[in-house]
Amino acid sequence: MPSSKRAAIRPRDLLKATDHPIHPFDLAHDVDTSGLVPASNLVTGHENDTHVTAYYGVAPSILRTLIDHWRATAPPEPLKHYTFVDIGAGKGRAMLVASEFPFRQVIGIELNPEMADIAQINIARWREAHASDITASPIAPIHLFEQDALEFELPSTPTLAFLFHPFEAPVLRALLRRIETQFAARPRMLDLLYVNAECANVLDRHPAFRRLWFGPVPMSPEDHVADLAAIAQQKEYGSTGDEECAIYRYVGRSIKGA
Repeated sequence: MPSSKRAAIRPRDLLKATDHPIHPFDLAHDVDTSGLVPASNLVTGHENDTHVTAYYGVAPSILRTLIDHWRATAPPEPLKHYTFVDIGAGKGRAMLVASEFPFRQVIGIELNPEMADIAQINIARWREAHASDITASPIAPIHLFEQDALEFELPSTPTLAFLFHPFEAPVLRALLRRIETQFAARPRMLDLLYVNAECANVLDRHPAFRRLWFGPVPMSPEDHVADLAAIAQQKEYGSTGDEECAIYRYVGRSIKGA
């Protein structure tokens, strides 16, 4: 969180912070993906700072369920061919959870340098824990890029993009333009998972994206208890025990009705 008060604190020190409830996922895996970081603490001097939203790690149960919903839409390629891309990766929780699935690879894009540093430490711990545990299931390769999502070169492979409402509509529109530029010759090769889909209307109105699924996804009881504890630390947000989610496919402008 790039305020003057915390600028000198190393990411490893932040990992040891106990000023917010620790999610069971973090306790189980010795990582730090917990806490709600206000958007005002995430400014980097970028021109789109005013459109950035708060950091809050997605509930693991919601992401796992949403991926299952996506698999039920009959993606055009096998899951093992897809690259999972977390846009606005924060501390990296979604990347870690996604790596439990047999994706070709998992990529995270995070603009804020402090959040990216924390995510890199989490990824290193996650890799080490799985490498040293002979009973652990294999994980997908994971890579994090400290970069502006609007400048990132999306993979040439089939892609499953993930958004946990990392920014408001103006930046989302710009991201969709970039996706069109890079996937115009590859319709149906990019799908998008959107959690806390506050700007779903932007995608619904877009001529090149088709909505595949929309609805609430409930948290597991464990995740809901953790969510209530985290939300209780502030007054701006509430917890309903679920998230409104959506799944979209880039189909190109010419074949949207096909």
